[in-house]
Amino acid sequence: MSEPVVRDVGVVIVAAGASTRAGGVSAGELKQFRWVAGKPILLHTLQEFQARDDVAMVVCVLPRQVAGDPPPWLFQCDTERMLVATGGAVRGESVRNGLEDLPESCRYVLIHDAARPLATSAMIDRVVMEVRKGRGAIAALPVVDTLKRVNESGRIERTVDRAGLWRAQTPQGFPREMILEAHEHALLTGVDATDDAALCEQLGLEVVVVRGSERAMKVTEEADFARADLLYGLKE
Repeated sequence: MSEPVVRDVGVVIVAAGASTRAGGVSAGELKQFRWVAGKPILLHTLQEFQARDDVAMVVCVLPRQVAGDPPPWLFQCDTERMLVATGGAVRGESVRNGLEDLPESCRYVLIHDAARPLATSAMIDRVVMEVRKGRGAIAALPVVDTLKRVNESGRIERTVDRAGLWRAQTPQGFPREMILEAHEHALLTGVDATDDAALCEQLGLEVVVVRGSERAMKVTEEADFARADLLYGLKE
C-alpha cells in the first residue's frame, strides 16, 4: 500500500501582466483571460497544478483592476485550494504578494507564468524533485539555434557562443525560506528581475536546471494562440 502524498507545495501563478505584446490592455483582452482549446489560458494553467496531489494551495495573482471581481470561470477550480492576490506595479511585487498569501504548510514553492498553460506534469515533477533536495530548480531548455549579437542598426556584431546557454521556462521552484530570502533582499536593494531564479543567483544560492518542454511555450505574440490551440490537440 503506497504512502499518502504530503500536500506541502504552494504555487504562485503570476497572471498580473498587461499583455501589451499580445495586444490586450483591458481586463477582457488580457492574454491570460483569452480562450484556447475551449477554456481561458489561466484556467488551463490553474487546473494543471490543482490536479497534483502534492499541491496544498494555488495563489493566483491577478491585475488590480480584476482581482476584486475575478471572472466567474475562475471558480471552476477547487476553491478550497485557491486564493486570489492583487498584482503589483512590477513582477517582483506581484510575486511577493502571492508568496505572502501561501499558508505555512507550503514548505516548497513553485512560481509559474500564467501564460504558460502547456507546462507538462513531467517537467513539474522534475522541478519538485530537485526542490525537495533543498535547492532551487527551474525548467529550461538548452539553446540550439545560433545566436547573434546585433547592434541598433541591425548589423551583426558577432556570433555568441551558445555552449552552456539555456532558455528559462517556468515553473521555477524553491524551498520556501530560500525564495522569501531572495525576494526580501530584492526589495531592500530595489532589484526587479524577469524571473525568480535571478534573485537567488544574486545571493549565491544554488539553483539548478531540469529539462523543460517545447510544449511549455509562453503565449506572448498573437500567433502563439493558434499554436497553443494546436498543441492541445496533441498528446503530451
